Amino acid sequence: MTMMTLRLAARAATAALALCLAAPAFAYQPPSGTYAAPDESDLDNHHGYVNRDGQGVHSPAHSRSGRVPEGASAQCRDGTYSFSRHHSGTCSRHGGVAQWL
Repeated sequence: MTMMTLRLAARAATAALALCLAAPAFAYQPPSGTYAAPDESDLDNHHGYVNRDGQGVHSPAHSRSGRVPEGASAQCRDGTYSFSRHHSGTCSRHGGVAQWL
């Protein structure tokens, strides 16, 4: 390889790396203020997970009061309420979605 070819290859690799590193900055971000945190005292567990957007989300839980918890997006077939922010995978370990809220 000539020196010119090596320089072009190095520049192309640097540009590709820069694009890969910059891509997460342009990833989908849900509108702020659209998610209400659940009242922990009304839920039977206090577990959570990090979703594909890197946001902390409360795991599905039963409501102690019997009311729909604040911030719930779906009720699962096992009676728990999901706080998922995406349809994909919602209630996947709870029998699927019974109804969207």
